[in-house]
Amino acid sequence: MRGTKRARVGIARLRSLLVGLLALTTAAAATACAATDDRARIVVTTNILGDVTRQIVGDEAEVTVLMKPNADPHSFGLSAVQAAELEGADLVVFNGLGLEENVLRHVDAAREAGVATFEAGEAVDPLTFHASDDGGPADGAGQPDPHFWTDPDRMRKAAGLMADQVVEHVDGVDETAIRANAARYDSRLAELSTWMADSFDRIPDDERALVTNHHVFGYLAERFGFRVIGAVIPSGTTLASPSSSDLRSLTRAMERAGVRTVFADSSQPKRLAEVLRTELGGDVRVIELYSESLTAKGEGADTYLRMMRANTTAMTDGLTASPGGG
Repeated sequence: MRGTKRARVGIARLRSLLVGLLALTTAAAATACAATDDRARIVVTTNILGDVTRQIVGDEAEVTVLMKPNADPHSFGLSAVQAAELEGADLVVFNGLGLEENVLRHVDAAREAGVATFEAGEAVDPLTFHASDDGGPADGAGQPDPHFWTDPDRMRKAAGLMADQVVEHVDGVDETAIRANAARYDSRLAELSTWMADSFDRIPDDERALVTNHHVFGYLAERFGFRVIGAVIPSGTTLASPSSSDLRSLTRAMERAGVRTVFADSSQPKRLAEVLRTELGGDVRVIELYSESLTAKGEGADTYLRMMRANTTAMTDGLTASPGGG
């Protein structure tokens, strides 16, 4: 009997201990959840700007990126949960200038609800679409070109302004840490810009001619002295479609310029670009670039810096592979 009583006492004590541990665990979990819920939140629309934002913010705030890897910024949309995340953010960072065509209305709604927003494209002296070098106008000529990130110097400016926005609008962040992160990343962007210029110096001036799936490299062309001969889709958006006359105009321009290389966005089907092979006799090279989206981790362009280096290498190799850029 005495042993049984001792056993009962031991079990009671064990139960009491377990109840106490459970209470402590529950309290700790509640505290952790509260801390997580109270953490400042930044929502970014595109994955390119998402990567840059994370470099600047570090661990100072939670950064949510809406656009998935390998997506098209012109066509991706939001779920109801993602739309709600925008209105619950401390700061929304978006490209703007019409890029996120299915998302901008949600950004506007968040702004109307009192959320601070930062339109990176508008803040970096945007270019406008203009006539191609073959004399043919791009669809949307005179409209702002949203693809500013192809110029690393404009991205440097955007990153610096983004740091200012985080410090101003996101409560609880350590300004010293944000500024240190921004300065570190600025140095890496400056190195990228210099490296790109040195790489492109390998291409003779008369061979710096670009033909792409759609008009996306206007900023790069201005920064590094390229001529934009034309695009398979004569527009700044992938949602447009080329006509047969568009393709004929482009092939004539390519023949006049002696260009036999087309750079196609890796996130888009190459069917349209490959049509040119038939139009020009079958000896057109189609080279993939990462122009509007980062890839998944480990796929070659999972950060802005890797994307820009991969594109620079592909463009340089593609335009120096043989005389005439072919």
